Amino acid sequence: MRFATYTANDETFYGAATDAGMIALSPQFPDWPTLREVIAADGLHQLAVAAKGQEVTHPNGGFTYQIPVPNPQRILCVGVNFPDRNAEYKDGSNQPKHMSLFPRFPSSFTGAETPLIRPPENHTLDYEGEVAVVIGKGGRRIKAEDAYDHIAALSLCNEGTIRDWVRHAKFNVTQGKNWDNSGSIGPWLVPFTHAAQLDSARIITRVNGETRQDDTLNRMMFPIREEIAYISTFTTLEPGDIIITGTPTGAGARFDPPKYLVPGDIVEIEVEGIGTLRNTVEDEA
Repeated sequence: MRFATYTANDETFYGAATDAGMIALSPQFPDWPTLREVIAADGLHQLAVAAKGQEVTHPNGGFTYQIPVPNPQRILCVGVNFPDRNAEYKDGSNQPKHMSLFPRFPSSFTGAETPLIRPPENHTLDYEGEVAVVIGKGGRRIKAEDAYDHIAALSLCNEGTIRDWVRHAKFNVTQGKNWDNSGSIGPWLVPFTHAAQLDSARIITRVNGETRQDDTLNRMMFPIREEIAYISTFTTLEPGDIIITGTPTGAGARFDPPKYLVPGDIVEIEVEGIGTLRNTVEDEA
């Protein structure tokens, strides 16, 4: 079962995603106004039960995807988390002792099937295909061996980046990572039920049908269990928080010459068992 947040006729719903469209479920659960409250109440199973046998309420073409979890309290991204990605920096470094982290704001993400926006100030908009982990059970100082017990669901992320702006300062990339609508999350949440969903996952990024990134999560320098353990050491994770887990080699900036995104491009992030996150690219109006 897949669950998404979407808008139709200027009203926001959450519901079950089918091949034919959406089954609105939020009207049946007034105590859970968004998927964030559903996750906090461990209610995804109840949504699945409620969706059985129901007809599509919003057919394909009649709604717009939003970020699955609206306004998460934390979106934390893990940088340079694949060995080939580390080698791209050509600084002779081996695997670092600690993972690189940076925050993203909810406004920097849009939903699936909507445009990524290239700003007029800079045209180095780049893609990064990643798996997004949504925390279900909060906690502090979570042990790595217990980390999967704290995951509610999985989604996909295009962690779009304005490359020139990550170089504006010596020790941070925040400004290059937070342009409005430069990235996307979605199209939906898939409940996390077993370790193989992550341990055996293969992530592929395509631009206009050309494969640019292709790797497996078991090659991460800092596996997702360790990410949750490390992050929860310094901050209390809460239901609905999102961890963007890292991108493989093959981003546009690493080609010679670079292959940055331009208006009209179609970017697809695919992971079997989760789905495909698809976005176009437009210039800011």
